[in-house]
Amino acid sequence: MTFCKKKTADAPDVGYDYAPVTIGKYVVYDVDSTIYSELGDTTYYKYRVKEKLEEEILDNEGRPAVKLVRYIKQYNPTISYDNLPWTIKDVWTYIKTNTTLQVVEEDVRYVKLIFPVKEDATWNGNAQNTFGERNYLYKYFDQKEMVNGTTFENVLYVEQKDDKSKNAIHREFFIEKFSKHIGLIYKEIKDLYSNNVTIFPNGGGIVPVEQRIEKGVIYKMTYVTHGIE
Repeated sequence: MTFCKKKTADAPDVGYDYAPVTIGKYVVYDVDSTIYSELGDTTYYKYRVKEKLEEEILDNEGRPAVKLVRYIKQYNPTISYDNLPWTIKDVWTYIKTNTTLQVVEEDVRYVKLIFPVKEDATWNGNAQNTFGERNYLYKYFDQKEMVNGTTFENVLYVEQKDDKSKNAIHREFFIEKFSKHIGLIYKEIKDLYSNNVTIFPNGGGIVPVEQRIEKGVIYKMTYVTHGIE
């Protein structure tokens, strides 16, 4: 299956390696999620996810795509993850073209990346769904960075939304990081609300929503390992 033109020795690097499509490639992540309810309850979730590119298919528009199967292991404080079985959690679709990487998650299509990768490039990540416009931004690329104890030589930072300075009652922060030849290595979501706006003493400004949460979610998905099987 051909997703994009083959690079020649003299061709510019447009960033295709940030979204490898090798069948059998998998990445394992640790997931930590905190849910804050309006009733004042806080619920913590911890589990491990494996995302694997399993099969070449055609998407619903007849384009070449890959079936992305997501497996899960629920955290158990008395049993190591190595001794727990994987069970199927989701089946998504991974579509790489000459100009975009699109992922269909729970029947919703997102434009995760655009090519060529360039600093400060922007695009509408919701261009293929009905959620309304959301401008994604490349903050940096090909940068060395450590994630969960592993050093990656070429990291791409995608800011999906960051409205910290725009809203005193609703904090939205959505980012993803990709590494060449691996793909996604880190994901973080903060979607938090607080109507109780408070001010730091001595004119220090508004206390961040993160320090006065009334409801919302904090979600982090962090690279553990990868391979081919």
